[in-house]
Amino acid sequence: MSGPGVGFEYPAKEVSWTKRDALLFANSIGATADELHFLYELDPNFSVFPTYPVILPFKGTSEEVVDFYAAQKAVPIPGVPQFDPTRVVDGQRLLQSFKPLPPTSAGKKFEIRTKVLGVYDKGRPGTVVETQSDLVEASSGDVYTRILSSSFFVAQGNWGGPKGPATVNYPAPKDRAPDVVFSKQTTRETALLYRLNGDYNPLHAHPEPGKKMGFGGVIIHGLFSWNWAAHGLLQHLGGSDPANMKEYQARFASPVRPGDKLVTSAWRTGQKQGEWEEVRFEVKVEGGKVCLSNGRALMKCQAPAKGKLYVGEVAGTTGSWLGVEWDDPSRGKHDGQHKGIRYFSCTSKSPVAASFVRPTRAPDAPQTFLSALQSKYAGGSAEDQTLARQIKFSGKVAEEVGFDKIRRQQAQLHELQFAILDGLQVAYAMDPEAKDRHESIGRVCPKVKELDLSRNLFERFGPIVEICAELRQLRSLRANGNRFQDVLDDKTLEAAGNAIQAVTELALEDTLLSWQEICHIASKFPSLTTLHAGSNQLAALTPIPPAPFTTTLTSLHLEFNDFTSLSTLAPLASISTLRNLLLKGNRISTLSLPSTPPPAFGSNLHYVDLSYNSITSWSFIDALPFTFPGLTSLRVTHNPLYSNPDSDDTIAPVPKDSPNLPPTQRITSASTAAGNKKTEESYMLTLARLPSLRVLNFSAVTPADRADAEMFYLSRIARQLADVPEGDAAAEAAVLRRHRRWAELCEAYGEPAIVRRTGREALDPGFLEARLIRVEFSVGFSVGGQEGKEEKRVEVVEVPRSLDIYAVKGLAGRLFGVKPLEIRLVWETGEWDPVGGFDEDRDASWSEDEQEEDLEAEWERTRGAGGEAPAGLETRRGRWVKREVELKDGPRQFGYCVDGSEARIRVERR
Repeated sequence: MSGPGVGFEYPAKEVSWTKRDALLFANSIGATADELHFLYELDPNFSVFPTYPVILPFKGTSEEVVDFYAAQKAVPIPGVPQFDPTRVVDGQRLLQSFKPLPPTSAGKKFEIRTKVLGVYDKGRPGTVVETQSDLVEASSGDVYTRILSSSFFVAQGNWGGPKGPATVNYPAPKDRAPDVVFSKQTTRETALLYRLNGDYNPLHAHPEPGKKMGFGGVIIHGLFSWNWAAHGLLQHLGGSDPANMKEYQARFASPVRPGDKLVTSAWRTGQKQGEWEEVRFEVKVEGGKVCLSNGRALMKCQAPAKGKLYVGEVAGTTGSWLGVEWDDPSRGKHDGQHKGIRYFSCTSKSPVAASFVRPTRAPDAPQTFLSALQSKYAGGSAEDQTLARQIKFSGKVAEEVGFDKIRRQQAQLHELQFAILDGLQVAYAMDPEAKDRHESIGRVCPKVKELDLSRNLFERFGPIVEICAELRQLRSLRANGNRFQDVLDDKTLEAAGNAIQAVTELALEDTLLSWQEICHIASKFPSLTTLHAGSNQLAALTPIPPAPFTTTLTSLHLEFNDFTSLSTLAPLASISTLRNLLLKGNRISTLSLPSTPPPAFGSNLHYVDLSYNSITSWSFIDALPFTFPGLTSLRVTHNPLYSNPDSDDTIAPVPKDSPNLPPTQRITSASTAAGNKKTEESYMLTLARLPSLRVLNFSAVTPADRADAEMFYLSRIARQLADVPEGDAAAEAAVLRRHRRWAELCEAYGEPAIVRRTGREALDPGFLEARLIRVEFSVGFSVGGQEGKEEKRVEVVEVPRSLDIYAVKGLAGRLFGVKPLEIRLVWETGEWDPVGGFDEDRDASWSEDEQEEDLEAEWERTRGAGGEAPAGLETRRGRWVKREVELKDGPRQFGYCVDGSEARIRVERR
């Protein structure tokens, strides 16, 4: 890219630092006493905080105060005006780490090599100068860090330079709560401490420069907020390990004043570049604006070590507390934050996963597998167990019947086939301190086929492997709710060998393991056919390394995770044998992310469960056959689309019983009024759009179901086409693009007639006029008390669609001066209907020719009423009459009982 100043290289600037500089920097950005590797020079892991290089261009090699203004204007950029350094603020910083910094620069020569990437004239607001600064070891040429910076020279624009390219944005997610929130209360001394690192801009110490620049006084360094947020992310997500942050950037959005409280919200996206996960964040002034936007970091995210969340005091209380995260989130009271102060962060995203408990609280004692088995299935006498577990109703002890027999059967451990040891504090297979180890698991319960070890105290997967190695008939293993640590480095799991070769079903739900760790465990089960990995907060899947289960797995359960798009599941395409994929309870709303293509799974995948997600568009349903070419069974209930099937269609009310449509393609008033209309419509539309389905929402699809659904769908398309102005080919093509099966269904069932709406029917349904029906009431009996005298009388009124039939009868009664309960209302639909049984009025020898002649005569007789010849007259047998419908008394709305915007109602005496 070319432009004024682009490519200009400043003279290399030598820089240096000491351990004291690193200690001061870590203190000034919020490092805490439990991070001694940043704060204590004799710590064996003493490290320089990874963002420290941003201060070196200001500091240079000086151990004394630096003249900030003089340093800024030392070297002008050729080809651009010389800007006033007294009116400059930070725009954005991006830091990339290539090598960890040594604790001190002593013994080596380091240089900052800076070049100009662009100078952009932003008009009246000012000018942006973008630079690249590399921290380089002079002797080797090794680059340790690279910093891409933008500086904004306030009100120094309009010099005729280029405007510059559009910036790349990384907005914070708005559809879910942040994974981490932490805060910092600044003081009047915050900036005065931070400036000692080498950034001596008077703007951050004295009010005069800030007043001249329009800030009203002192503001805190933008780089203080930038570095403080970096420390918080590393502390809460990266285990405070400097090696766990590769890239870090943010844009300076608004100033921070001394005394403001900073609040950082961070989201793990699940998007990875190798082992580095993208984290997005933003920093706000509490109760005010965003001060750091466009925050993005590439990190190795770590969960906090189990049992080491927090130890210390809690504001407003006395004594010491333990901050704990419960395996069962419902037991907690908060998420590690108390009265606005965050003491620790939880692995779980539940807002009530954590509590504070006193260190004196006695923990549950761990036990071995056999001790848990004995205590549950063979422990104590029946009398003792009854006393221990008395069940009372209204103060009376309930009598247990039949439990003694069950206990006796369960106590025969050598015959036990289903062992459920859920929540019994099992921590290891056998006690290594036990003197008598002759009684092995395999001898005590050799026939166990299904084993549930959920919600116990296992910290490593190795003890579970040891248990399974003794159970040769084991086929199903559940280890849900355990908090396994160091899975990738578990030596016992790595050496599992044939210990778990017969297990076909594995459950690792609610373990909060990463997908990589789940795959690592699953890879040790060579016969695995079913894997449960729900409730693990998974947002995206990484590629699956070669593993035996990719050729054996048939069912994968990923319910209640955090997936938002099917493209995040694309790695599953490598499992060639997968037949069932269950995604219930996620947040899936799209097929693919903007930057990724739609996924394509194997043809063996037949069943997909997408219920309880966030699907709102029929285009998603239409694309499922391309993503799942073998799809024959689907569950898709409890999505927004199911409760609102019209969500992405443009459909206005039209006459649903139009005589121009075949009877099988009409939408009747009765179906519209059904209480479960929306669900039924969604079911039929889903079935019609997916021709390969044989099972939908657990219901087998019959040929009649499919025919009804496809004809309903065809009539629905016809209604949408009727909304298009006649002759508007582009609009009509747009409608048909939303319905890829139009041509196919027309060929199968015939193309329906398109009835264009006219007059009131074409009005916006939101208008009052569109909610009225023009009704022609007519009577053919005496009115006004004149008995025996027939009188033909017609009254035309506008009737709201929302009136019920009782109200309409009351209106008719007032019009004609009769009591509503003495009349009945008959809707003359204007449609023709054949009347069965007409042949019974004729002699049995009546010939077909005579039938045809009588039918023609009937038509000629009724033609004067203004009707049109019914379709198929020449082939039908029967008498055609105008169809009439009595409007029965009831609370149903008038608009549901008649169709169209006009109706003829005949009033008759009962």
